[in-house]
Amino acid sequence: MTGVRRILLASDFSKASVKAFATAASLARTSRATLMIVHVFVPFMPAVPEEYLGGATLDRLNADARRSAERQLAKAIKKAKAAGVRAAGLMMEGEPARQIVRAARSKHADLIVVGTHGRTGLSKFFVGSVAQRVVLTAPVSSSDGER
Repeated sequence: MTGVRRILLASDFSKASVKAFATAASLARTSRATLMIVHVFVPFMPAVPEEYLGGATLDRLNADARRSAERQLAKAIKKAKAAGVRAAGLMMEGEPARQIVRAARSKHADLIVVGTHGRTGLSKFFVGSVAQRVVLTAPVSSSDGER
């Protein structure tokens, strides 16, 4: 793979992301590229009226979830570095597909690696696929982490 200097890995720390990590780390090692691991934090938005879940409780839940994501991101960076890959991390907040594409543009990624949960049928129709939206809107090549 020639000309690949920056690989962006989008990770939600799921089983699919573990497979994508292996692919991205291998590609980065082979091409001597830098691996940018991106996690998009999506704040918890309750489906119940606010009087059932106080603002302080919601803030605490989101702060705890963010800290957990930051720890997982640090762990992924450490794992990549242990595998001999130059790696860095980036936490973003918002709609995952949009933020992943934004990160790819701002970091000048040559390649995006994204895992997929393999949703089908109504689940995919209603929930959609972050990987699919990234592939459709990204300014660079992408890989779904499958080999």
